[in-house]
Amino acid sequence: MRNRILDLNMLLTLVTIADTGTVTAAAERLAYTQSTVSMQLHRLENAVGVPLHERDGRRIRFTPEGQKLVGYARKMLELNNEALDDVQQQQIAGELNLGIPEDYAFLLTSVLSHFNRQFPAVQLQVTCRSSVELVKQVQAGSMDLAVVTRQARSPGGEVIRREPLMWAVGATAQPSLLDPIPLALYSPGADVFRDAAEQALASAGRDWRMAYSSQSMTGLMPVVAAGLAVVVVTRNMLTPQLRVLDERNGMPPLQSVDIALHRPPGRPSEPAKQLAELIRNHLSTDEHNRS
Repeated sequence: MRNRILDLNMLLTLVTIADTGTVTAAAERLAYTQSTVSMQLHRLENAVGVPLHERDGRRIRFTPEGQKLVGYARKMLELNNEALDDVQQQQIAGELNLGIPEDYAFLLTSVLSHFNRQFPAVQLQVTCRSSVELVKQVQAGSMDLAVVTRQARSPGGEVIRREPLMWAVGATAQPSLLDPIPLALYSPGADVFRDAAEQALASAGRDWRMAYSSQSMTGLMPVVAAGLAVVVVTRNMLTPQLRVLDERNGMPPLQSVDIALHRPPGRPSEPAKQLAELIRNHLSTDEHNRS
């Protein structure tokens, strides 16, 4: 009987389509042409002998068999990476500088722990700065990787996650929501949250005032928790100290923000390549599981 072996490259394409939702986005992430992605999906369907997907406009909707195979594909790719890491980990060494805003650092806790276990000879340094500052450091070549909020002053990078923005107040206390609405916003240098708040309130014909500003959520939290201001946060920034406001509370809807991975031009070092792949897989998979 002929051995039946699934191609890992085709499984990677399948998982990437599942994570991104479209052939176009999957092709961009994999650096393939759209026709190559479509061809690999078709070849995979021929290999398993059942339909794995159907079109829903531009998006790909998986059949029950396709969803089942996506789950197996994730496990097989993870085992593949684990095998390579185990064989290569003693060969990968050097220094690696990663930048991330303080409010996103918790997103990478498990990634950094896994990376440290797999590559103990790599000296990893993590720097917390604003997104704009981190992108400048990457462009200057003093930072190997940066995970940032994409905004007007830090465009570019590879979008690896989209986070919805929402209004929040203290869990047990809140300010008056009459105009002008008191806001707690990031200081200049992290302007995408401020821009989103201004645009939403202006579109709704609402007025606001700056009640407090800080470079991080840690600095904003005491004022918000005390019921003195409304803050703009991502879904993953919510804590038990916060309560979400929405249109039922008279607050207009907010846009989403993109989290992007920035790397300097040129060929990345092996440690940077490995960490970038871990970050990309973790954040995109986590977003897919929460959606």
